[in-house]
Amino acid sequence: MTLTPVTSLTLTPVEARVLGTLMEKARTVPDSYPLSLNSLMLGCNQKSSRDPVMDLSEADVACALDNLMNLSLVRANTSGRVTRYEHNFQRGAGVPEQSAVLLGLLMLRGPQTAAELRLNTERWYKFADISSVEGFLEELQDRSLDKGGPLAIRLARAPGAREQRWAHLLCGPVDEAQFAQSGSFRGADGSPGTLARIEQLEAEVAQLKATVLKLCTELGMSATAP
Repeated sequence: MTLTPVTSLTLTPVEARVLGTLMEKARTVPDSYPLSLNSLMLGCNQKSSRDPVMDLSEADVACALDNLMNLSLVRANTSGRVTRYEHNFQRGAGVPEQSAVLLGLLMLRGPQTAAELRLNTERWYKFADISSVEGFLEELQDRSLDKGGPLAIRLARAPGAREQRWAHLLCGPVDEAQFAQSGSFRGADGSPGTLARIEQLEAEVAQLKATVLKLCTELGMSATAP
């Protein structure tokens, strides 16, 4: 099957979030896929594995879906009682699976290093090593205009950062100053991006502790037992 690339592909941040969420759920929860409008909205508004966190309404998601279907990046399945949606990104954008995986993660989580992408794509696709991730990213960066132009860019190294991060270009040119201002990338030693992930993990651990304590109380057990 021949891949037909989309030229001058530019998405809004909401469209990118909707598309990235469909790509994620297709790989991580295949039994629940394709997604209903409500399930898709919940996935878009997740507090974890999202940067930035969004609060989209069903109307926001529905509007984005209409535009993505016009671009042949999403399909609607109307065979059931509830309309369900699935992505068509690989064929619609004309990229292989590995490139689609990397772009999907960049749409959902913002700029990341090749090492971070390899780690975060574990449930989507298992890359052999970091160099293979970098190879696909460089292909996306060097993509010719007759195929639709570059879809990823290597960002300038931020102050204090050990590695450069990559960003997608599906929403148009990237304002690196904006990422530097917001602290989206600054290295692994105390950057806001890293701190946000730590805070998220701490919140999840606290929630798990509360759940364990509640269960132990109901069962009459000591939560501090070895």
